Amino acid sequence: MKNFKIILLIVMFTMSLSGPIKADRLKDMVSFAGIRANQLLGYGIVVGLDGTGDSSLNLTLQSMQSTISQFGLVVATGDLSAKNSAAVMITADLNPFVKIGQQIGITVSSMGKAKSLRGGTLLMTPLKGADGKTYAIAQGNLAVGGFGVEGADGSSMSVNIPTVGTIANGATVERMVETPFINSKNFVMNLHQGDFTTATRITEEINKVFGSDVAKSLDSTSVSVRAPSDPAQKVSFMSLLENLEVDPAAPIAKVVINARTGTIVIGGDVRVTPAAVSHGSMTVKVSEDTNTTPGQTLYDDAGNITTATDATTDADTTIEAGADKASAFVFDAGTSLSDIVDAINAIGTTSADLVAILEALRAAGALRAQMIII
Repeated sequence: MKNFKIILLIVMFTMSLSGPIKADRLKDMVSFAGIRANQLLGYGIVVGLDGTGDSSLNLTLQSMQSTISQFGLVVATGDLSAKNSAAVMITADLNPFVKIGQQIGITVSSMGKAKSLRGGTLLMTPLKGADGKTYAIAQGNLAVGGFGVEGADGSSMSVNIPTVGTIANGATVERMVETPFINSKNFVMNLHQGDFTTATRITEEINKVFGSDVAKSLDSTSVSVRAPSDPAQKVSFMSLLENLEVDPAAPIAKVVINARTGTIVIGGDVRVTPAAVSHGSMTVKVSEDTNTTPGQTLYDDAGNITTATDATTDADTTIEAGADKASAFVFDAGTSLSDIVDAINAIGTTSADLVAILEALRAAGALRAQMIII
């Protein structure tokens, strides 16, 4: 790429003179292929607990036995107690460009019967990647935000999660993850939300700043950018690239409904075709009661009882049904989001009623939006 260093200087000077722009930065819209974090996982033992460990869990006892045997001691599991120890899983994220000797934070989670990891110390544990290789070594004292208490009668209470702790800078990196950044001839940017219009605008903006044919759109999600041939210029180029500002395309009109919580989010570009909606509700009231008929006693002329009947009880059910006055409103062509919300709120609907109205509009073909139910 000829005269690329001069182009970089011109771009930096131009960007320093430019005023505030309301567009979005590329670093907030895309991620770069190959530049990502990698997950690490390990299994270890936490010791030094105050009687809140795994107790007699066989997994923990075997792990303790294996750890002790590394120091030349022969101990049977029956001679051990895991009351102050716990088997744990360790997770961590190895960020891109982290070098050997640097430290990363880790999360330690109990996997046995331990009630709390407060006050514990994680013994040296290798952290492995998906390829089975060791990338970091973890060890240190845990910081636990939760705690738990238990009474003599078996009652207990816990605050937050006492069985999960963290160790800031608790692992030391022992192996680097190779990234294609230095040797790559092209940077591929992947949009967080794929859109053909946005991808085209990004390509046009990059070519306008750095020159024609520097960027090209691969599809609605990916844009390929030609990188400088000099490795020393790639960092500066990436810095300028990710700070370019582009106006993203308007998102697809969507209506998102959370059926569990009743939350409804309607996108700003939602429109409806001409439609009439009538909304009302039927009320049915059932009342249960009993009617008691007293018994009768008959006497003859001498005053003697001739006939006597017992009191009787009959069920008395009353059913009342009625419908509230239906509320109707009309949506004209191109009705906006604010018109929809105002009309529906005017009749005092609940979230369930609103979902029913929106689904009916979609079934009628009047709702111009994607309806997503989560």
